Amino acid sequence: MYFPVSGVDVLPIIPPIVALFISSLTASAGVSGAFLLLPFQMSVLHYTSPSVSPTNLIYNIVAIPGGLYRFIKEGRMAWPLTWSVVAGTLPGVFFGAWIRIRYLPDAKTFKLFVGLVLLYLGYRLLSEVMGWNKKVKARNKLMQDKFAEQVAKLKEENSSRIAAGLPAEAVVKTKSISWKRIEYEFWGETYSFGTLSILVLSLAVGLIGGIYGIGGGAIIAPFCVAVLGLPIYTVAGAAMAGTFITSIAGVGYYYILAASGLAGGVAVTPDWKLGILFGVGGLLGTYVGARVQKFLPDKVIKVILTVLILFVSLNYISQYFIN
Repeated sequence: MYFPVSGVDVLPIIPPIVALFISSLTASAGVSGAFLLLPFQMSVLHYTSPSVSPTNLIYNIVAIPGGLYRFIKEGRMAWPLTWSVVAGTLPGVFFGAWIRIRYLPDAKTFKLFVGLVLLYLGYRLLSEVMGWNKKVKARNKLMQDKFAEQVAKLKEENSSRIAAGLPAEAVVKTKSISWKRIEYEFWGETYSFGTLSILVLSLAVGLIGGIYGIGGGAIIAPFCVAVLGLPIYTVAGAAMAGTFITSIAGVGYYYILAASGLAGGVAVTPDWKLGILFGVGGLLGTYVGARVQKFLPDKVIKVILTVLILFVSLNYISQYFIN
């Protein structure tokens, strides 16, 4: 099947299958998978024009509701974190879209940018997996011990079948919100973070996300886990919700740039057909990933993401210097 907007020629079943596989892996960490889907479009489908970025955002819009529904239904949404992320990310996405069009239209340079972003994400996750941050390591050990205890308890109570996962009472409860600090409780533990720090971070994330063509969850989630020490079970839903809202805004921003003439003749109109096909697979994948999350220790989720991110990152950076 030929897609005239992007110039891609591919069997229509391929995009949803690829998106299903990627999003099933990444949704457990609160990431839609767009950060890995874009390299697939560029390297496999050879879709390298700037319009690949808003097409990637369309994937987010279609795919994310499946996972978001599960997180909301099971009470694992840290809403104060969600709205803080959205407030900071929205303006950043607009400027990111403009930078992508004006300064990074070349595929080779853009791949280097993508590789460097992924390298940073991989480093943050690797430091988390390896326990280089002692404070975060202690918090994670506590969560891991609780998870293991819950698994053992459920297996004992349900000896006839395999049972594991977070208990029903493991929900997010907001304790306090102020301009200085936000505090919430999860599974008997209290977590907090600076409101201003998350707003500033989100602004930077929005800038990068607008350039890359992701909502920002792939950057927010590792930071919240590795730097702020928040549990992945509570970060995932917030990161996904923020990605969904900013992706809608991002697509709108690209259309505004195209209509205003600021694009300078560069192709920036997204390929809706291709984006929706990817999104259909992602919709099912994010639902599955969010559903499976509570049955997986957070370290397993992080290891999978770290390996995927570093592989793609090093490949793109090496391409820039070798080719």
